[in-house]
Amino acid sequence: MRLALGIRYNGQAYEGWQSQRSGRTVQDKLEAALAKFAGLPAGSRVSTLCAGRTDAGVHGLMQVVHFDTAIERDPFSWMRGTNRYLPDDIAVQWAHPVPDEFHCRASALARRYVYVLSQSPVRPSLDSGRVGWSMYPLDGDAMRAAAALLVGRHDFSSFRASACQALSPVKDLRRIEITRVGDGERCRWHFEFEADAFLHHMIRNLMGSLVRIGRGDERPEWISDVLEARSRKVAAPTFSADGLYFLGPLYDAKWGLPAEATFQADRASYDGPP
Repeated sequence: MRLALGIRYNGQAYEGWQSQRSGRTVQDKLEAALAKFAGLPAGSRVSTLCAGRTDAGVHGLMQVVHFDTAIERDPFSWMRGTNRYLPDDIAVQWAHPVPDEFHCRASALARRYVYVLSQSPVRPSLDSGRVGWSMYPLDGDAMRAAAALLVGRHDFSSFRASACQALSPVKDLRRIEITRVGDGERCRWHFEFEADAFLHHMIRNLMGSLVRIGRGDERPEWISDVLEARSRKVAAPTFSADGLYFLGPLYDAKWGLPAEATFQADRASYDGPP
């Protein structure tokens, strides 16, 4: 039987999603918890695949994984039972049986992220690690004008990490939505991104350049020059991971997954921090 899970996690304490020797990753914690719930021998793991790997410090609002198992239990039991063995900052949101041809990564039609940025003269305290920060006021119109130049199918080499393993730098960036929450010098900005797929550090590199434009250090048209250069050297430095959230993948309704994982033309945008 193949089972899909929706996972939510706070990434502050972890070295990203993908399993590491240290064992301090979200995947390590999830696979160990699944093995305990399944009653496997001590030290065993249940192998999982995810829809989109996240870096150290990045959070997940709806990571989707799948795994194969011969153990037949009610989906609700998989959710509750696995959560019993997970740390408090990781939780399974739902479990759903899927056909064997479903693949959490290959079957995804789109992927979404949101970056939550605090604009304030004082650095974050209670929200430390959960929001990015700009001590300077940002110009929303300038950032939106620059974002419009990024939307479409482009070679995003200028926003690609040197360690990126993607076969091609060409991605279809379908939507960037920038909204401001609050007035005055203290407010929050939400940057929502949707694409067929993303390169390693792509969003954090885009954020660095958008914030540079928002501060008035560059004109919106500068982003086109960066894009066309196809060189990481010309873009702004990589922005902090703190405010980045993986909103999750979107799938065809035929897989029968929960509504929040289904590709819909009228899907709701991110409406605030978790």
